[in-house]
Amino acid sequence: MPVQFNPIKLFAGSATTELADKIAKAYGKELGEVDVSRFSDGEFQPHFNETVRGCDVFLIQSTCPPTDNLMELLMMIDAARRASAHYVTAVIPYYGLARQDRKDRPRVAIGSKLVANLLVAAGINRIMTMDLHAAQIQGFFDIPVDHLDASIIFVPYIKSLALESLTIASPDMGGSYRARSFAKFFNAEVVICDKRRKRANEIESMTLIGDVTDQDIVLIDDICDTAGTLAKAAGLIMERGARSVRAVCTHPVLSGKAYETIENSVLTELIVTDTIPLKHESKKIKVLSTAELFAKAILNVNEHGSISQLFKVD
Repeated sequence: MPVQFNPIKLFAGSATTELADKIAKAYGKELGEVDVSRFSDGEFQPHFNETVRGCDVFLIQSTCPPTDNLMELLMMIDAARRASAHYVTAVIPYYGLARQDRKDRPRVAIGSKLVANLLVAAGINRIMTMDLHAAQIQGFFDIPVDHLDASIIFVPYIKSLALESLTIASPDMGGSYRARSFAKFFNAEVVICDKRRKRANEIESMTLIGDVTDQDIVLIDDICDTAGTLAKAAGLIMERGARSVRAVCTHPVLSGKAYETIENSVLTELIVTDTIPLKHESKKIKVLSTAELFAKAILNVNEHGSISQLFKVD
């Protein structure tokens, strides 16, 4: 007998409506109708305007600040479960609080684990996300996690630049594994910026490990928050004789004076994805869409196909 697939419905949260619309179009479906009723005190309530009974429901929402975005996703999950959805997948392009993945000092919360607990408690069946700050966050869940890799989007773009002498760089020691993963696509060398922080978002010192003379450098990171680390790393690299410096970051958080910092930096360009919508446009910021990749992943999940085949870079 042919395999029977449940009806699929895609819904967008408030944080990533534009990306969700692109994903739906790439998949070949219209987004489902969902409203968010708001009270004068700020309380809100999501409501599906169509049946989801017996459907495989995909809820698309990045959990970037404010925390209302996370709460909205949790309430959408709860609403879908109570409306008798067959299977509920949270498509979280940017998984917020992922930097809080361990106790790095006494008496602190592990925020990313708390978010995992909340999602599971709300009734989620599956998580789909991209470039977690720490890959081991997948282990915080006892449900399937599809962890998509943005390199399949970035590598073709970097190849299209036809850089003469490409070297991959990591802006800190923690990102060296990510940088080496990129470097293997180009058979390129890797250099590392070793930074020391005074406190969050404030760098005390930075040292460059490796030779960048006459090289075209591409810095690799998963999150660009204040852009201070990237700007400082780029400046140090240019001081050491590099020909050019670009940066690749999956999630453009871009808080505080990030846009001003990027504009005033020596970076040729900052290449990001649309997992988080930009607050402002910038001539130095290039946005690549994740919509097609997420659409393919949703199709494969719905049809019980392989996700790993989506990680192959031409």
